[in-house]
Amino acid sequence: MEATAGKPVLHVIVSLDVEEEGLFSGRYPARDCAVRNVALLPRLAPLTLELGFPLTLFCAYAVFSDARARRVLAFMRDKCGAEIAAHLHHWSTPPLTTSPGGAPERTHAVPPDLLRRRLDALLDAGRQFQGAPLTSFRMGRWDMKAALRPMLKDAGIALDSSVCPLRAFPGGADHFLAPADPYLAGGLLVSPITQVALAPALARLWRGSVRRPALLDSFHFWGAVSPNPVWHSAWAMRLAARLHAARGGSVLHLFWHSSEMLPGASPNVPDKAAARALFQKIRAFLRWLQEHFTVKPVTAAQLLDASETLRFPARPPGQGDW
Repeated sequence: MEATAGKPVLHVIVSLDVEEEGLFSGRYPARDCAVRNVALLPRLAPLTLELGFPLTLFCAYAVFSDARARRVLAFMRDKCGAEIAAHLHHWSTPPLTTSPGGAPERTHAVPPDLLRRRLDALLDAGRQFQGAPLTSFRMGRWDMKAALRPMLKDAGIALDSSVCPLRAFPGGADHFLAPADPYLAGGLLVSPITQVALAPALARLWRGSVRRPALLDSFHFWGAVSPNPVWHSAWAMRLAARLHAARGGSVLHLFWHSSEMLPGASPNVPDKAAARALFQKIRAFLRWLQEHFTVKPVTAAQLLDASETLRFPARPPGQGDW
């Protein structure tokens, strides 16, 4: 990796899944989706206006469909330089179908034609808001399998951020062996969120010896660190950045959910004090990055623009849905 004045260079993406409430209740509503949390996004403005980190906002259909939420998105875009990107919650994106309720079905279980129509509905709503096509995408619940990438490419998506390394979701996608840094696959630039193993050799051993997805996925809770502020403590976030850079990583991609800013919407943020503490934790971490690295803050679209210069590799060989 390059170094300037002794500090390694890190391109940093700060992204949010901007979506309806319901993530932590065991099910998302299919209709009458509440998006009260979107009104809190302007509280993040200092991250851009004071620290210089533009946000990438992966927005669900319910957000584009709400007039008040659209006004907030316009403020974040026009005043804070945020990128408006697409986030597919297929269960709450038309055309809706009658379902028995409970947790949404996995993406690969949705008929391809229906999934494509829902993707088109999301991208059409984003285009109507933005006045231009959306080019960055994230699948809800990290439920992205490689077979879906041609559908994204055909729809005009150029960057996919649906991969979560060191996770293998029971009944869903296996991203365990995915790289933590961006790579090219299926005609797209794939920008995973950053999550790294404390010991890469242990991660490989775990992947080779464990067969049950639930047990395999448990590695995420004890053998990995990330810069994601709800998943990990401040020291673990800093350790993740140091390990990623030391292993040659050039892009640090952190994320959280917009609903995690709404007191009471998440068990991790039960009240206003916890919401304030989360913001301060994020702000302190970004300041720390600027002190210890040569930081180049970018949106997902800006990373895509720089990808020819950065020369990201093709997808390395390996088992999984990434």
